[in-house]
Amino acid sequence: MSELKVMSDLRIDKERRAATLTLSDGRQITGSFFVAGSSISHAGPERVKDILNSQNAFFPFEVNDGVGAHTGIFNREQIIVVSLATDEAHGEAAYDVATRRSVEMLLSNGTRLTGMVRVYCRRGSDRLSDYTRAEEMFRYLETPDALLLVNFRYVLQLSEVEAA
Repeated sequence: MSELKVMSDLRIDKERRAATLTLSDGRQITGSFFVAGSSISHAGPERVKDILNSQNAFFPFEVNDGVGAHTGIFNREQIIVVSLATDEAHGEAAYDVATRRSVEMLLSNGTRLTGMVRVYCRRGSDRLSDYTRAEEMFRYLETPDALLLVNFRYVLQLSEVEAA
């Protein structure tokens, strides 16, 4: 009985965050990430971006394949884009004051994405080239249809464009 109590004391409750993964082989997988109610790297709840930018090579993802749900373990380096069902970007520190840049991204799979990125650098160092120097592998792209997390290892070209 005490063994069960120890296990439950170590359990971390997680919430599901709906998303669609685009894999390097072209498949799209719909399901949910598991995020914690608090983050070890910043104030507030854990974000999908935190999971994808962690040091762990693999992450759990609940796959909804129409037949049922099951959890798969995915290699984050093989994820090209994640389309999020909720807008977690607003929770970033300095989100409202970051410099906005309208961009087009050409990905290695031939996809062109357009949207807005936020450059979290001080004035004068907030150019698009400064944005590309960030250490995070997965970065937000805000589009009219969705909030995306783009794996920058798959970005071939990044161009600033006029806002639509």
